[in-house]
Amino acid sequence: MSDLHDLTVAQLATKLKAREVSAVEAAHHFLARAKEHASLGAFLAQDEAVTLAQARAADARLARGDASPLLGVPVAHKDVFVTADFSTTAGSRMLQGYRSPFESTVTRKLSDSGMVCLGKLNCDEFAMGSANETSAYGQVRNPWDTTRVPGGSSGGSAAALAARLTPAATGTDTGGSIRQPSSFCNLTGIKPTYGRASRFGLIAYASSLDQAGPMARTAEDCALLLSALCGPDLDRDSTSLDVPAEDFSRALNDRLDGLRIGVPKEFISDGLAPDVRAAVDAALAELQKLGARLVEISLPRTELSIPVYYILSPAEASSNLARFDGVTFGHRAKDYTDLEDMYKKTRGEGFGDEVKRRIMTGTYVLSHGYYDAYYLQAQKVRRMIADDLQRAFQQCDVIAGPVAPTVARCIGECADDPLADYLADIYTLSASLAGLPAMSVPAGFGAHGMPVGLQLIGNYLQESKLLNVAHQLQQATDFHLRAPKGF
Repeated sequence: MSDLHDLTVAQLATKLKAREVSAVEAAHHFLARAKEHASLGAFLAQDEAVTLAQARAADARLARGDASPLLGVPVAHKDVFVTADFSTTAGSRMLQGYRSPFESTVTRKLSDSGMVCLGKLNCDEFAMGSANETSAYGQVRNPWDTTRVPGGSSGGSAAALAARLTPAATGTDTGGSIRQPSSFCNLTGIKPTYGRASRFGLIAYASSLDQAGPMARTAEDCALLLSALCGPDLDRDSTSLDVPAEDFSRALNDRLDGLRIGVPKEFISDGLAPDVRAAVDAALAELQKLGARLVEISLPRTELSIPVYYILSPAEASSNLARFDGVTFGHRAKDYTDLEDMYKKTRGEGFGDEVKRRIMTGTYVLSHGYYDAYYLQAQKVRRMIADDLQRAFQQCDVIAGPVAPTVARCIGECADDPLADYLADIYTLSASLAGLPAMSVPAGFGAHGMPVGLQLIGNYLQESKLLNVAHQLQQATDFHLRAPKGF
């Protein structure tokens, strides 16, 4: 079955149910591919024995006639979800070798659905980054051009998917970390409404922003995955929405006649690269052919989303990461004179530069004399940004535009200018600050033959509508079917 990696999740699930291939055969195939393309740096932890045991259990369920939609399909998880069977590092030296005594809700739900875990995927350290350059375990490379970044922080997930090392992956999105790597690697990825997917067992970066979501090659695949991983988890996650799980595939084939697509004038600005704009415009024109109507809207505080996000998320990170002190788990410095010295040396050795930068920024904006001037003001503007989006939804059903201003940059290009990476988040941050569902769908190719994604933003709990738009676009185009050379 040499072509198994070319199958989508839905196609592979169909073959598994028809017993044309076994879960064990599929697991062996993808484990071999991961070894073959280890130089991409996508995987951080794998255990063949664990994976094959799960595959055998899936085959046993299939033999009994179990019709679970994802039964036997391989998946790999971003290394910020704690897992009992694989180590969890969050891409940090601070957690090197850490093995969780419990399972995150998202990974447990997918396991219960019968998916077979291939291992854990590389990511920016504690999900802080836009290029997968901050991981303590090495750079992840973009399969479309290995001199370029795959995006971040879910860069390992994106690279593994683009290289066909797994048919499905989990990611997390705090400020665009599912959407941006999906755009850079020609993938489909969706961040659901904040609270739709449980954060229990998700190593926290910014608790009011972090949200888990699926990444795959098609909207249909994302709908299947999202249906499995969403649902209330009120006993374990206080921010979980009390909204029943649903079938996100139900509206995939709805027509787009009369759909109003809002295009923010602030998104089509001088900062948008011409090649990205051309691909986005072409995708929007395709949606018009399918019956949608474009409406110009305004999101006047788009530029303010950057300072707001980079005040609020470091503030939350400084609190969340205080638990990593070397006392009960994780890295601990070997030589120290007293408790304070142990704290300082442990955190100095365990955290990378970007994490330290954000912790210090967050501590500063929360400190006496600056809390009112920075943190509280940022919270007020956050509310205004959310209000702008609600006003926009009075004029349209879905908002569309670019995911990032440019295609994937070269590795190391922003090494001396971290602010350049921060500014590149301008189109994704508003939806995150408002807690809205948003996704990236392949829209074509730009400079150097690199992928470009179209961003779709929906109102609260409107994931099915976004997936419908993405699926209809994918029925009319073939961008999502294209693979990088050599994979």
